[in-house]
Amino acid sequence: MVNEEVTSPAERASLQALQNLFSCIDNKKSFLFEAGAGAGKTYSLVEALNYIIADKGASLMRNAQKVVCITYTNVAKDEIFDRTDSNPLVVSETIHSFCWSLMSRFQNDLRNFLPEIGKWKNRIEEVGSLGRRTIKYDLGYPKIEESEAFLYHDDVVELFNKFMEKKKFRQIVSQSFPYIFIDEYQDTSKKVAEALLKHFVDEENSATVIGFFGDSWQTIFGSASCGSIENNNLEIIAKGANFRSERLIVECLNKIRPELPQSEKDPQSEGHICVFHTNSWDGDRKTGGHWAGDLPDETAAQFFNKAKEQLENDGWEFSAESTKVLMLTHNVLADKQGYRSITNHFSNTDKWLKKEDPYIAFFADVVEPVSIAYKQKNYGEMFSALDKRTPVITSHSDKISWATDMGELIHLREEGSIGDVIDHLVKSKRPRLPDKLEKQERRRKELKETDLSKLDDDEKRFLEKRNNFRSIPYKEVISISEFMASKTPFATKHGVKGDEFDNVMIVFGRGWNLYNFDNFLKWSEEGIPNGKEGSYERNRNLFYVACSRPKKRLALLFTQKLSASSIKTLENWFQPEKVVSLSL
Repeated sequence: MVNEEVTSPAERASLQALQNLFSCIDNKKSFLFEAGAGAGKTYSLVEALNYIIADKGASLMRNAQKVVCITYTNVAKDEIFDRTDSNPLVVSETIHSFCWSLMSRFQNDLRNFLPEIGKWKNRIEEVGSLGRRTIKYDLGYPKIEESEAFLYHDDVVELFNKFMEKKKFRQIVSQSFPYIFIDEYQDTSKKVAEALLKHFVDEENSATVIGFFGDSWQTIFGSASCGSIENNNLEIIAKGANFRSERLIVECLNKIRPELPQSEKDPQSEGHICVFHTNSWDGDRKTGGHWAGDLPDETAAQFFNKAKEQLENDGWEFSAESTKVLMLTHNVLADKQGYRSITNHFSNTDKWLKKEDPYIAFFADVVEPVSIAYKQKNYGEMFSALDKRTPVITSHSDKISWATDMGELIHLREEGSIGDVIDHLVKSKRPRLPDKLEKQERRRKELKETDLSKLDDDEKRFLEKRNNFRSIPYKEVISISEFMASKTPFATKHGVKGDEFDNVMIVFGRGWNLYNFDNFLKWSEEGIPNGKEGSYERNRNLFYVACSRPKKRLALLFTQKLSASSIKTLENWFQPEKVVSLSL
């Protein structure tokens, strides 16, 4: 029973969800824990892990078993470790790392399965056979060397599905891991989710409990992601709480998503909402493709400033600390912030946004902090950011050498390319490149010095991609690092999933053929046309993610012309008096 002394509606809803969650764990019942924006999904996941540790830890230790938490990012993995005090009973890994840890010792099976996936049949035929080569997963670049074969990221998932078809392999997994939790299930691999459902959830008397934690409405990463899950063998646990937003914002979210009503933390709170549209503009709008119906750039900027001025008059403070302005796409934002070449280089936003690319991670987490600290003469902070292998200052000549190298680095950051900075760091080792990057640089150099006609297609693509990246001005790295460190009030809706801010202003325009918010709003009122369900859900999810970020104030600005049905939808969700026609 829920504690009657708890007065906060959100806390009461949270306690009820936890009781249902613990019941599934006790009864060995697989479940789907659906937690909307601001519900505290990670808190519930950690509570479930701690419950298992406290209640079943002794049994797990006797049987040499552990609980697995599969995460979407390395950041989430580390957070789970921290919040469970690095308990040895908990295994927290990304999907690729976890799958590979299970398969890596079965080298014979890996060699047998590899020709059946991706382009490996052709790669293997080019070298004759795999022979006794060791299969490895290291840099994520597929290649075959004299004694080793290296897998691509997607290869790991494909191979895992092959292994899951083997009963003996499934028994090993079950015997080792009686509980497997998937964090942010909606963004994890669809193929992995399907394998877990087929072989564990749907299997009668399965020894492993599968727990999916997440929110299907916060799926914004494409068709390879799991998205929503429908399975009659899963217990559905809905967490109807919102600890983030004030009352008015929660009420609007409930109108947008009536299937998962949330209770606010403080019923006495209010919140502020304002919706601006630009239908009053009678000048020319953009035409063609994915820009049709949007304002010209200069006019859109004028409307933005007008909306900002009105919000400031209502008490908003537009600083990076208190307000986030969310744009539609990274391309629009990249032009404004000055790092378009980097965003164009990566086909997957997560590579740079979440620092999954090792170069971006090294630049943002090491090179930039070291350089900024040196320029500010904060030498203690500079050395704390350096790799422990970096040579320290032990003499006057060391000091001169450091000053020379750091002076050159500061110059190249402003005037040189990414390749110029890398080459300098390879030579100076201040700061020193991580082992993985040193290995990639050696490979690039070897390929560059090889006759192009002797390179296979994978090697040519690797070399071309690396050379293109090296040619980008390093100034873009500085800009993108500042953006990722939230030193700018601008962001994108994709980039803030999971984040929260006091005030959020969202600019809805065109610019990407995957998104048309006028269609989404119109279909919400008139009904979804046949064949447009996927487009509707994609727009709905992004709209929901964006609108659920603020704690106190929410403002929407539509630079795209809206239909009468779209205006009606906005009035239904946000109240008619909150929907304002903005004019210049």
